[in-house]
Amino acid sequence: QVQLVESGGGLVQPGGSLRLSCVASGFTFSVYAMSWYRQAPGKERELVAAITGTGGRTNYADSMKGRFTISRDNGKNTVYLQMNSLKPEDTAVYYCNVKIRLRGYWGQGTQVTVSS
Repeated sequence: QVQLVESGGGLVQPGGSLRLSCVASGFTFSVYAMSWYRQAPGKERELVAAITGTGGRTNYADSMKGRFTISRDNGKNTVYLQMNSLKPEDTAVYYCNVKIRLRGYWGQGTQVTVSS
């Protein structure tokens, strides 16, 4: 079955960096676009970034452009989110997502807390 396992979250000071990872299994990873979402307390889940199956195209939410970079390693079935210049408002649970035949699959999420 489809499994997505995120890691790499933690506590970081404002201006710091983190790299999140999501290891996927149960489907042909290189065929599918992958996305990162996040959900802050009391807010709806929002799209952070997405990447095509080959990694040739990416897109970002406006507030993340220039600070976050999504990438993937199809040999390792892993998608990454490099987050730089982190702000307190980036505090959220970050989720990996894949859509297969119109069904969305989610990982368990990884907590990112940006605080001094």
